Amino acid sequence: MIPEPIARGKVREIYADGDDRLVLVASDRISAYDVIMPTPIPDKGRVLTAMSVFWFAETADLVPNHLISIRGDDLPESFRADEFAGRTMLVRRLEMIELECVARGYLAGSGWREYRETGMVGGHALPPGLRQGDRLPEPIFTPATKATSGHDENITRDEAAARFGAGPVAALEALTLAIYRQAHDRCAEAGIILADTKFEFGRDGDGALVLADEVLTPDSSRLWPAAAWAPGASPASFDKQYVRDWLDGSGWDHSPPGPALPDEVVEGTRARYIQAYERISGHRFVDYLQEAHR
Repeated sequence: MIPEPIARGKVREIYADGDDRLVLVASDRISAYDVIMPTPIPDKGRVLTAMSVFWFAETADLVPNHLISIRGDDLPESFRADEFAGRTMLVRRLEMIELECVARGYLAGSGWREYRETGMVGGHALPPGLRQGDRLPEPIFTPATKATSGHDENITRDEAAARFGAGPVAALEALTLAIYRQAHDRCAEAGIILADTKFEFGRDGDGALVLADEVLTPDSSRLWPAAAWAPGASPASFDKQYVRDWLDGSGWDHSPPGPALPDEVVEGTRARYIQAYERISGHRFVDYLQEAHR
């Protein structure tokens, strides 16, 4: 019997496994503008898990992470059924830091909107005359407060330091930008621009910072095909911007409930997520699924 989750997010359910471990199950739900859409994206949770597992390994030289295993034999017995294969991670329980650690290397999304209004992004003064999609002179750290419901709030580094301490926030900023730079270079090798991304960190029993939750997935990142990138517009992407664009053209006012997604948007989103995983990791998604079901 599957236990009751101890927490349920927009995409994941979290279950306790004793006092020091958790089970994270990534669903096929998709959210946009902080609203969960009624239409799932098949295999989305498995793509997010596959991508996170890949990046946990790639960034292990920079920061420890919370992943223990995704193997069925290592999971609690309740999570060994096929429905959980490939979408379930056994992880260390951490004391989570309630801060979204955002790295931006390009001007897009809420950063572009803020820049147009103020010439700044997250407290960073930027050069005048930048266009949507422009690469920034240097990647910047723009934290946000986490919210279980409603919209996360972008804040400045000074505001984050006032809430969490100057030393801890400086350490989070350094790690966030180091991971971003390394991941940006790896994505570039695959012909993909990592425009921005967000990370979550926690502390282990010794107080050390540990990378947690999902890492560099199409849900938490803005991924652009390098060949299509041109400043002055928002390029096609491998992330859920495709869903946002359809929603923006649908007349939906961003208030719950979200509208049902048409088949072509569902299929197009699934294809983009899988393509991002395969191009960046160099692995076939079908091979990941076969391994996950063993």
